[in-house]
Amino acid sequence: MFESFTKEARGAVVDAQQVATGLRSATIDTRHLLVALAEGEGPAASGLGAAGLDPADVAGRARTAISEGEALDADALAAVGVDLDEVRRRTDEVFGTGALDRAGAKHGRRGRHVPFTDDAKKALELALREAIRLKAKGIDSTHLLLGVVRADCPGGRVLEAALHDAGGDLPALRTAVERAGRAA
Repeated sequence: MFESFTKEARGAVVDAQQVATGLRSATIDTRHLLVALAEGEGPAASGLGAAGLDPADVAGRARTAISEGEALDADALAAVGVDLDEVRRRTDEVFGTGALDRAGAKHGRRGRHVPFTDDAKKALELALREAIRLKAKGIDSTHLLLGVVRADCPGGRVLEAALHDAGGDLPALRTAVERAGRAA
């Protein structure tokens, strides 16, 4: 399927991996993909703007949602009596500043391939279906965004909340994104 991706769409997928790595996420989900699309300069970001959304706000909301999800790990540890901040402090004290992060990098958590979650894989599959439906020659960023919109996923929920707050709706977003894709 990736052979059908345009250079721009491939860049968005690489950017999603960089977002995941930068936020220390163990996987790439649709929120990471949404950040990459909203922060990109392609027609997906233009479509968000044409639908009345601020792409920077959408990216910020997705980053916040990712961070809140990652915070659940610290909360889960706290529920069983482990203070992650104290573990980090003591690890830094014994092994040097950033030792816990360096250990994670050595074991494949950073700087290596980050796997896609099932919802991200589904959004990529739906992007292919959107490209076919629109009779496109390849899968571009607009198709990726339409795949996120179509999937029942964390990234789609971030978009729905942003649309709700802006007084928009999904059909208007779909139309704006499709127009931006045709104009590109």
